[in-house]
Amino acid sequence: MDKNQLNRFLGGSPGRVALRLLFLSFIVGIILSALNLYPIDLLYGIRDFVMRIWHMGFDAIERLGSYFLLGAVIVVPIWLLSRILQARRD
Repeated sequence: MDKNQLNRFLGGSPGRVALRLLFLSFIVGIILSALNLYPIDLLYGIRDFVMRIWHMGFDAIERLGSYFLLGAVIVVPIWLLSRILQARRD
C-alpha cells in the first residue's frame, strides 16, 4: 500500500489522524465521565438486557406450559371418559 492510498484510507496523514483520534477520545472521555458512564457499565448493561430478554422468553414458555397442564388435567380425563362411553355404544 503506497502513501497516497494509506492517506486516503485513513482520511489524512497518519500523524494527523492519530492526533485527531486522541483529541476526540479525550473529549468523549470527559463527557462520559461527567455523565458517570463507564465502558464496563455499558457492557454489563448490554449483558443484563440480553439476559432479561432471555429469561422473559423462558418465563413465557413456562407460563404457557402451566396453562397447558392446567387445561390438560380437565380435558384429558373428559376426553378419555367420552372415548370409553363412545366405545360402549358401538
